[in-house]
Amino acid sequence: MVRIGAIFTALCMVLIAASLGAVLFLRFGLPAADSALAALGLLTVLAFYNTVSGRRRDRAVVNDQLASLARGSGDLARQLAEFGRRLAATEEKIGGIASSAPAPQPLAAEIEELSRLVRQLAESVAQHELVLGAERALPPSHAGVFEMPAVAGRSGVEGMSAGSGGASSPSRIAAFRGLDRDAVIAAVAGAVDDQKIDLYLQPIVTLPQRKVRYYEAVSRLNAGNGDVVAAGDFLPYAEAGALMPKLDGVCVLRCVQLVRRLLLKNREVGLFCNLSVATLTDAGFPQLLELIDANRAIAPSLVFEFSQNAVRSMGPIEHESLAALAERGFRFSMDNLVDLRIEPRELTARGFRFVKASASLLLNRMNSVSANIHPADFSDLLGRFGIDLIADRIESESTVVDLLDYDVRFGQGFLFSPPRPVRAEALQGAADAGRSDQAKIEASGVQSANSGRSLRGGLAQLARAGSART
Repeated sequence: MVRIGAIFTALCMVLIAASLGAVLFLRFGLPAADSALAALGLLTVLAFYNTVSGRRRDRAVVNDQLASLARGSGDLARQLAEFGRRLAATEEKIGGIASSAPAPQPLAAEIEELSRLVRQLAESVAQHELVLGAERALPPSHAGVFEMPAVAGRSGVEGMSAGSGGASSPSRIAAFRGLDRDAVIAAVAGAVDDQKIDLYLQPIVTLPQRKVRYYEAVSRLNAGNGDVVAAGDFLPYAEAGALMPKLDGVCVLRCVQLVRRLLLKNREVGLFCNLSVATLTDAGFPQLLELIDANRAIAPSLVFEFSQNAVRSMGPIEHESLAALAERGFRFSMDNLVDLRIEPRELTARGFRFVKASASLLLNRMNSVSANIHPADFSDLLGRFGIDLIADRIESESTVVDLLDYDVRFGQGFLFSPPRPVRAEALQGAADAGRSDQAKIEASGVQSANSGRSLRGGLAQLARAGSART
């Protein structure tokens, strides 16, 4: 609008000057040059007047604005002064109230006690939910495979192989109380012969969805008097008695039967089955390989698991046995990691597709130097070589949150579900078809354990040999 007004004013001044020149030329007969000079002079005067008047008008407007700002600043200063006075009065009142109020220590103590009680209540509710509602942790399609949850040991102990630690004292195990080492080995041998090794399953879930993707099969020794012995308690004695090949043969047969049952309900489920290094070098391994070869159709769903110490101790014979399993399409997993010093390229070449590490090791909560790589980068390192990382022994929600920051895709532990026994009828469907294979495996295990003699006849000699090796 200002620009349009200026243009209109300039046009008016030009018209006035032109009109004056025309009047002088036409009316008074002045020469055209004089008339033009007169018109130009008038235009100059008008332009100068317009400029001066515009500046005076602008100056007046600016003065008005400055005066308004000065009045506003004065009002603001008065309001700030009033606000400061009121704030000072309020602080004085608050100071007086605080000085006269009782000390807050009793209230803080009551709040702390209430928080402690709430935490205890939450832990109690979580424990009851774990025992009474574990059935909900698994998909309904798999519910018919399991019995009700049984009271079991901690997840970090039951899945450990015999080579991960020494044998526990028999007096610490209720089922072995009062027995010496040789008697415990004999009891374990009898349990293996009498098919008293039960199979328990613990789910491996995706994170953060918590969808069951795999199961891990763990062994329990049924003492017959209601006592159940965890794998971490009886496997060292089975290893000392050279019973691992026979035990592995029984467990592999049951895992094959169970995978067949699970695949009828869900084609995406998988099962982890633990094997010992002794089985790979045993004389009965060809018979076990025949069983596996006859069931290579389920190879994508059956994963054989070895401890980190066992993988590190493998020699040419063990690698040849692994290669025979890999040629038939079976994959491997390495668990019970004591550190993160691994070679993923070498593991991938041998057929390993999973690595299982405890949550405490991944979150750097163990007092040991794990590796020259930060645990947060461990999952990415394995993923570049086609290996999935599984975090086990998870027992709290805060641990899950921390693991998600480390890009861990699978989890296992008591937080999701404890190991649960497999129903006997779940294994009966394929029992008749695999009875001959089981007989072959048992025969090969007896042959390996006793070198052509009966197991019980040479038990003492095997115990002494096992003591010498340990």
